[in-house]
Amino acid sequence: MHEVGQLRDVTMLAVPKVGRVQETGSVSLPYRLLDRDGGEVAAVSEFLLDMLANDDSPASLRSYAYELLAWFRFLWAVEVPWDRASRVEARDFALWLQTVKKPPRPRRPDAPPPGSINPVTGKRYPGEHYAARTRRHARAVVRSFYEYHRETHGRPLLNPFPRARRAEDEHLNAHHNPMHRFRQPARRAPYQPKEPRRAPRGIPDQAFNELFAALPSHRDRALVAFYISAGPRASELLGVTRDRVSPGDQTIGVVRKGSRALQWIPASSDAFVWLRLYQQQIRPLALDGPDEPLRRPLRPPSYDAARMVFTRTNEKLGANWTLHDLRHSAAKRMVRDPALSITDVQWVLGHLHVATTEQYLEPVQDEVVAQILAHHARQAAEPPWPVMPAPGYRSEVLQTLLGTAVPSGGPA
Repeated sequence: MHEVGQLRDVTMLAVPKVGRVQETGSVSLPYRLLDRDGGEVAAVSEFLLDMLANDDSPASLRSYAYELLAWFRFLWAVEVPWDRASRVEARDFALWLQTVKKPPRPRRPDAPPPGSINPVTGKRYPGEHYAARTRRHARAVVRSFYEYHRETHGRPLLNPFPRARRAEDEHLNAHHNPMHRFRQPARRAPYQPKEPRRAPRGIPDQAFNELFAALPSHRDRALVAFYISAGPRASELLGVTRDRVSPGDQTIGVVRKGSRALQWIPASSDAFVWLRLYQQQIRPLALDGPDEPLRRPLRPPSYDAARMVFTRTNEKLGANWTLHDLRHSAAKRMVRDPALSITDVQWVLGHLHVATTEQYLEPVQDEVVAQILAHHARQAAEPPWPVMPAPGYRSEVLQTLLGTAVPSGGPA
């Protein structure tokens, strides 16, 4: 236990990259955490098994396992057992995530600096430090891990990551003065990073046309056309097979990420045309089974493979668009159509709550700037209003004197 009065300097803390997340290939427990000696961390395996029983996806288990790996590496570095961690370790872990740099990735010499802004898209490249959203997710994972063991085994007695003080805040307005404003309860828990709220950023129409023209193959054009017209998530579209494509109804069947329910969503006719053109290219290949993939090689594609489609195209354009930008763009296009209701867009996008869809109603900075500049241009193009006569002269007197008509309604 860290003694009172001794402050740990996290900037000087060396956290070794020991331990790892192992993919087991087992349905009963797809992932497990191994410690620095190669042994299984039983507390983490039990927590992941509970997640699996709650019908969480293997992808969620993998994400949680890696977040817990970072937490256990930190505890191993400060030599504190996981069940003896206190709020001091939680605080220092939050500070460490703020200061530590992400593991470096192989970069080309001409690659843009981390954290810089792309001149084509206006989007910022990932920085060297962990983003606020990443740190918020890490805190939520570790807190849920301790909350599970606290409720199941009764230890530790206190969660190192406390929740927001909502219980105390319930009595904030018990004796409220009607002449004063209501006091707002605390919404942010301790050690929870502040995350700026940003409106979803889509791809402008002109930029999308340039992006689509730079795609090298019919396969890539079909993928992008389905993304921009139907708005599915990347993993949802990549899992579509031949039996879930209905050109007659102009719909495709996607398995939703959260509910895992099959939903048939409409797509544009252009997307089916590009798909058919690609199928004609691979016609010599046998595509007999209804569960065969829609592209070659004949195996389910991965997200990294689809991401490389954008990586190659971005290199040509000098941009940094992502696959998820296509989903944002599709949502933006649909909400701009007055013939579509917000609930229609919610159903197509597969959002559980309509409030999630309403974020696409918020104006984007580029759109607002363009509209304001157009407003100034219209103001400059309008003819100036004639100057009203000076006070003290009646309009009919000026008309008789000058022989010209003046605007009516001037001062008498």
